[in-house]
Amino acid sequence: MIGGVLLNIEWSCGSSIAAIKGDVLCYIVSQTEIEAGSLATEWKERMDPLVKAGLFTGKLNKTYTLPAGEAFEIPVILLAGSGSGDLEAEEIRVLAAQVARAALRLKAATLVIHLPAALKVKETEMTAQALTEGFVLGAYRRRHYKQDQPPVGGLTTITFHSELKVEEAEGNSWSQGIERGLAFGEATNLARDLTNLPGNQLTPSALAAAAIDVAERYGFPAEVLDEREIEQKGMGGLLAVGKGSIHPPRMIVIRYQGTNEWKDVVGIVGKGITFDTGGISLKRAPGMEEMISDMGGAAAVLGVTEALGRLRPKINAVIVIPSAENMPSASAFKPGDVVTSLSGRTIEVLNTDAEGRIVLGDGLTYAREWGAVRFIDVATLTGAVLSILGDVATGAVTNDQTFMQELMEASRLSGEKIWQLPVYPEFREMLKSEVADVRNAAGRFGGATTAGLFIGEFAEGLPWIHLDIAGTAFLSRERGVNPKGATGVMVRTLLEYLLGISQQPHS
Repeated sequence: MIGGVLLNIEWSCGSSIAAIKGDVLCYIVSQTEIEAGSLATEWKERMDPLVKAGLFTGKLNKTYTLPAGEAFEIPVILLAGSGSGDLEAEEIRVLAAQVARAALRLKAATLVIHLPAALKVKETEMTAQALTEGFVLGAYRRRHYKQDQPPVGGLTTITFHSELKVEEAEGNSWSQGIERGLAFGEATNLARDLTNLPGNQLTPSALAAAAIDVAERYGFPAEVLDEREIEQKGMGGLLAVGKGSIHPPRMIVIRYQGTNEWKDVVGIVGKGITFDTGGISLKRAPGMEEMISDMGGAAAVLGVTEALGRLRPKINAVIVIPSAENMPSASAFKPGDVVTSLSGRTIEVLNTDAEGRIVLGDGLTYAREWGAVRFIDVATLTGAVLSILGDVATGAVTNDQTFMQELMEASRLSGEKIWQLPVYPEFREMLKSEVADVRNAAGRFGGATTAGLFIGEFAEGLPWIHLDIAGTAFLSRERGVNPKGATGVMVRTLLEYLLGISQQPHS
């Protein structure tokens, strides 16, 4: 990882919490327990004055810090409210993220979590995963480049502790949930790190190097095509978008094989525009600095690759990243150009700021050449999706409703919101060109849908889902488990989907 936090998370049970050592003890308490007066005597005595003063009432995501006193080996107690105590997985994630941030403010290196028996969702493993994800995601801190660097520090160890003895099977479930939560959380933080990198540090070749790093770490076959190979291969879309920059384009492929035969391959394609000025169709200056995040789709699929290496599910996937820098120059492609894609389709370019869909078209075709029989593309594609969903949900377009329902179920598990956009024949008509097979812009109306449908043309009728993360990949303020800046959105949803299909009989 580049700047994310790597945590050691442990599980223990059967001993008194008073004997556990650490910097901060987090005691999770519900509003219901406080109101019912069902707390243990010692804790009731500590909390009664706080409750009467209105300083802490156990409301969800409210925290309060107080000295532990001589009864504990830990000097500081962090009270964390769990509301009713009957929490959904996403509420547990957010609760854990809030506790992690509070612990960071206290400069804690080791954090002990007292687990109440009531803190569970449907099953132990899901609870452990949700807690772990929340702590890893909440402990994330964006790298900065200030001259006066503070000490690195940060959380290093978290212990989940129950004073009750549990059966071996439940202990194993805690361990498995922690392992999966660590993989999901750290993969998301890898995506955040990459997306937060300044454009001068993350060029297409640097993104390719980061991808090869991940592949080599887990022994995955990988290849990177340079600009000459891209041209020889006939990837006219990617070549056109990248030719305006001094940093030439790259086509990146990583293959994950989790079964004996290379079949039922899922193609996961991420948009890798490392900076987007809009090209000749130049963007407005205000906010352009956030275009460092225009490779958020590529970062997400590399995060997925990282977790696949750790979890090794029984699925097959080809990860494809078409990467370029979209710049205005004497060699840049122009409105009115007609380019020929890898699929053979010709594209009339009406707007050079609609470049992501062009490179993704070549990405889908190349994934198909590598054996993909279904596709998911992830892209910071349109400003139009923000007009519909803001920065709250990811927009989706598909040609296969069953496929879409499977992914929606995965998003429900991950807590990452997806909203499916309607696909009407009229939207497809808007993409027709008089001089080419398809045009890359269809006007202001229905922009999120028509952009997605453009990419879908290159799926050649195979099951396909497009995820537009333009609103959700980069936030202007902290919210839930996500920090300000890059979120790593869709990493955990894609992983839930892939691990889900790995458990299906036909896989």
